[in-house]
Amino acid sequence: MLAVVALILILLGGAGAGLLVLRSGQKVAAIEVSQQVPAGQQFTAQDFSQVQVPKDDGLSYVPWDQASQVLNFVAKTGIPAGTLLTPNMVTTNANSLAGKDRVGVALKAGTMPISLNVGDSVELYALSRSDVCQTTANSIVEPDAQVLAVSSTGAGSALITVAVTEDSAEQVLCASANGLLGVVLLPDGSG
Repeated sequence: MLAVVALILILLGGAGAGLLVLRSGQKVAAIEVSQQVPAGQQFTAQDFSQVQVPKDDGLSYVPWDQASQVLNFVAKTGIPAGTLLTPNMVTTNANSLAGKDRVGVALKAGTMPISLNVGDSVELYALSRSDVCQTTANSIVEPDAQVLAVSSTGAGSALITVAVTEDSAEQVLCASANGLLGVVLLPDGSG
């Protein structure tokens, strides 16, 4: 009797392991951006290709079966080729960057989050007072800038491109040029 129970447990364990192996190999179709899509541009069918991603891997992605629906949307930020499309990369608002200036910002180590990504929404702070830049210490220069590009320059420093209001562009540039600018990532990356 004990041998029968042991045999049943071994068979159940083997079947469970086999099921796990089968499921781990399951893939689902997702949308990959096949060519650079600039911020604010409406998607076309040529912008996408189908790729297979692991099922239930915790990845955030737009399923391939929604590709025709994505054609009704625009890119929220610039999306490089080869990127797996996620829901937060698209918007229905073609004017999401309308009236915004694109500004290059140099950031020193310690003045920005370690994980700053394209598509994040951030606050830009003046770290100290400047008569030239017309900023006061620890004040918000831009309350909701959108990160369009991030490039590490080494040693924790980075160059980023952000979309800011026309009213704050001059202050942002001045504070950046004088090393007075800091970045705070807004909750969930959006304002």
